Amino acid sequence: MRRRFIVAVDGPSGSGKSSISKLLANEIGFSYIDTGAMYRAVALKAHEAGINPDDNNGLKKFCSAIKIMTKGGSIFVNGDDVTERIREPFVDPIASEYSSRKVIRDLLVDLQRRLGGHGCIIMEGRDIGTVVFPSADVKFYLDAMDEVRALRRYNELLEKGVKVDYERVLRKIRDRDLKDSTRDYSPLKRSEDAVYIDTSRIGKEEVFEIMLKMVKEKLSNGDPGC
Repeated sequence: MRRRFIVAVDGPSGSGKSSISKLLANEIGFSYIDTGAMYRAVALKAHEAGINPDDNNGLKKFCSAIKIMTKGGSIFVNGDDVTERIREPFVDPIASEYSSRKVIRDLLVDLQRRLGGHGCIIMEGRDIGTVVFPSADVKFYLDAMDEVRALRRYNELLEKGVKVDYERVLRKIRDRDLKDSTRDYSPLKRSEDAVYIDTSRIGKEEVFEIMLKMVKEKLSNGDPGC
């Protein structure tokens, strides 16, 4: 009988959680959900609508009418494909501001729980193992040194043709970490029962193999029908 099986992957930006979560989902045939993309999408559209992050009533009205859909690796807000635009550098600080608001977190946590309510899911973000699915079957927390994460982001931007200063990227990484870990609602933190993996000095393949082994071991102890 098919049942729910959730793998929660949390951690700060640049820790490798997105790319490795995708690999893991493809390998074991699970659905992959990038919750960070959801927050970036909502933040982008709220910003474009001229709603200030401090305007709680405006955000409530905005959230009551919004429709978010993910399909084939793309994300749509009210029918508008925002997949590429949410990855533009200017969205980084916007996403951090809006994602700290309770009304937006309530909206997306509810959506994420509904998406993960049935079936077999790899869900990655910052509060999956602590807030969204605290009873997830397997939990990971991926991390890396600030300088390593900043260098990854720096190289990623260069590959996209974006001229950027490494020290500025490092400052933004640290500012984002501080905001995410100290916000009032769903702060970034490691769940006590999450497996901690420091990706600073080990490659993507090694991290992937560690996670794959643990998930397979958990799956072998039951029959989720995935």
